[in-house]
Amino acid sequence: MKYLYIQTFGCQMNFHDSDQMAALLERSGYRITDDLAASDLVIINTCSVREKAEQKAHSFMGRLGKLKRERRVIIGIAGCLAQQWGKEFLARIPHLDFVLGTHNIHRLPEIVEEIEKSGTRVAETSFHEKVKSLEIYTPSRNGHVTSCVTIMQGCNNFCSFCIVPHLRGREESRPSGHIVDEIRRLAASGIREVMLLGQNVNSYGNTLAGSPGFPELLAMINDIEGVERIRFTTSHPKDLSEDLMKCFGSLEKLCEHIHLPVQSGSDRVLTRMNRRYTSEEYLEKVRTLRAYCPGISISSDIIVGFPGEEEEDFQKTIDLMEKVIFDTSFSFKYSARPGIVAQEFEGRVDEKTKSRRLSLLQAVQERHTLQVNRSLVGGIVDVLVESVSRNDAFEITGRSRSHKIVNFSGDSSSIGRIVPVRITAAFAHSLRGERESGREVTQC
Repeated sequence: MKYLYIQTFGCQMNFHDSDQMAALLERSGYRITDDLAASDLVIINTCSVREKAEQKAHSFMGRLGKLKRERRVIIGIAGCLAQQWGKEFLARIPHLDFVLGTHNIHRLPEIVEEIEKSGTRVAETSFHEKVKSLEIYTPSRNGHVTSCVTIMQGCNNFCSFCIVPHLRGREESRPSGHIVDEIRRLAASGIREVMLLGQNVNSYGNTLAGSPGFPELLAMINDIEGVERIRFTTSHPKDLSEDLMKCFGSLEKLCEHIHLPVQSGSDRVLTRMNRRYTSEEYLEKVRTLRAYCPGISISSDIIVGFPGEEEEDFQKTIDLMEKVIFDTSFSFKYSARPGIVAQEFEGRVDEKTKSRRLSLLQAVQERHTLQVNRSLVGGIVDVLVESVSRNDAFEITGRSRSHKIVNFSGDSSSIGRIVPVRITAAFAHSLRGERESGREVTQC
């Protein structure tokens, strides 16, 4: 038996890519392990969008040199960082055996086999007209009740802070029939919730002649027997159509949560970011979403310290947050990434100022998150039980339709079931509740 260890850095799409790699290699005789020391093959799946993820990947790669000296092990790097550096990785890191770009996951088994037989070092970062990995079926893991499904890859937006279009390529949508067939297979295997993935799911179908758009795809998935919940990420505000917003009020399986990255509340900064919407246009879409679904949960991404951001610009971001009241947000200090347009911008913000602004913004978000969570105390939410709590064997944990983590008493027999829970306490990152019997749960 051969053992595979995968270390993933980055977003949900990176983790799904890792699941695809694991599925392919399991067919070649590998078994997943959490024991790095026992592995025969180690893959580092990387992200280069944010500097911190890149630093972690480099640090982990450096530690693998000792493992390589101690035993025979194949080491590879995949993902956006691999696409960006290509053969240079092999020149810099002598214990690295292969580099796998974002369009070449489908080639992983043959590359590994080639290395096993000949010891050849390989760098494969070519782009293909069609991304074959989009069609790799990833079966559900034992005990899992949720699963990710990629509906498209790549991006055509070219935001000035983002390198994704250069490393993932231009947009490519999967045929809707392929997506529906995959979800039917997952539902038959016990999956109850699907997360639809894409760099910009709102533009799904634009690259396929005669394809249904994203709202129509959601309606098709809503009709699949066995699927009880639908989520998706990520949405670009400029492409958030009214037809899509209406879906939150009309499709019973579509969960009341949307991740809608705003990035900044300043129109001047948004223009420099090439986001192609204004702060007022963003706020109007928030108002429309809440009109169709009053209880919708909205999360966001925000960058502080973008080149040229003044105190007035930063304050406009805080003002927007006070108007929206995000359920949660992911906030970052701007970091100049190689190859992005903003790398050439003047007006760099010093690290001390970026750190101060980030701390202030995160304090506002913590206040808002607690405010939203406390408003749920006393109410009843629908929880899809995902697992036994890691901290207490007598507690189970799951998520509400609005993507809140909820913990309550129970055992593994409830995993995969949807349980009404009365919320009794609210915390910064989770809710606590008690199982409620014989009560209906109010949706949008």
